[in-house]
Amino acid sequence: MSAEPRINDRIRVPEVRLVGPSGEQVGIVPLAKALELAQEYDLDLVEVAANARPPVCKLMDYGKFKYESAMKAREARKNQAHTVIKEMKLRPKIDPHDYDTKKGHVVRFLKQGDKVKITIMFRGREQSRPELGYRLLQRLADDVQDLGFVESNPKQDGRNMIMVLGPHKKKTEAMAEAREAQAARKAERRGDAPAEAPAEEPAEA
Repeated sequence: MSAEPRINDRIRVPEVRLVGPSGEQVGIVPLAKALELAQEYDLDLVEVAANARPPVCKLMDYGKFKYESAMKAREARKNQAHTVIKEMKLRPKIDPHDYDTKKGHVVRFLKQGDKVKITIMFRGREQSRPELGYRLLQRLADDVQDLGFVESNPKQDGRNMIMVLGPHKKKTEAMAEAREAQAARKAERRGDAPAEAPAEEPAEA
């Protein structure tokens, strides 16, 4: 069955409860009268509540209504935030340079409003030193506490230890900020920034 409402001569009932163009209640009228009013206003008669008895119909510009509904749905999809979990893997004896690089990725993910799953991978005899992994995870959580929080505390999972960080910033906020920053960069490249007023030349004596 089509999700489209019935309009104009596709409506097949003897009478309808009519709503006017501005939302005013006209009342129950014969279908022929409702169609006549639609022609008079140069609008469509649209069935908005088919299961009511009698069905509720409204006078509106159906083409405009469909266009505006499609635009609203498109905007909603555009702003929809999908929760993404990124993953970052570390070794318990990671060197300082690698740690800074991995931390930089975690910072970027949290700024984007994404969750981050941190996995410490133990190999061989490292498995007997779980405190190394725990301390490393605690250090990372402290280093990024301005951007994220520990959503799931460190826990052992076989040869790995896992912790999940959640962002303080919501995904929708991060997306909005990213769009604003992109628009600002575009404006700067176009030279939209107002130029400074030239200095006044000294008056001649």
